[in-house]
Amino acid sequence: MPLSEDEQRILSEIEEQLYETDPALAREVGRTTVFTHPARNLRLAILAGIAGLVFMFLTLSTSYWLSFLGFLVMLGASLWGWSNLRRLGRFGLQQISDSINRGDVSSYLRSPGRRIVNRLRRGGADRPGRD
Repeated sequence: MPLSEDEQRILSEIEEQLYETDPALAREVGRTTVFTHPARNLRLAILAGIAGLVFMFLTLSTSYWLSFLGFLVMLGASLWGWSNLRRLGRFGLQQISDSINRGDVSSYLRSPGRRIVNRLRRGGADRPGRD
């Protein structure tokens, strides 16, 4: 259900006040979403899993124990990745897969901040008497 004009005006005033009183908090809130932290951890888990795989293959000819250490790194990274996938949930995975299909993963992670900034700019430009 869309917001009424009064509700939109009140919401834009609240956003404007937040940006004026604490711009650092407004930037931080605008940059992050519910899915930002698990998505970042999932990306790190994938990188750690690849690093564990490479380490396992490189040390396989020298020492089985070092190779087993690489396997443990892969196992830990996969468990960490799985827990972050569960935190993302079905909706988060759908959002990320839609972004990948469109080819704009980085804009998905940064889009809420842009929306708030655009909303604040529009709100400030539409009102008379503002610099």
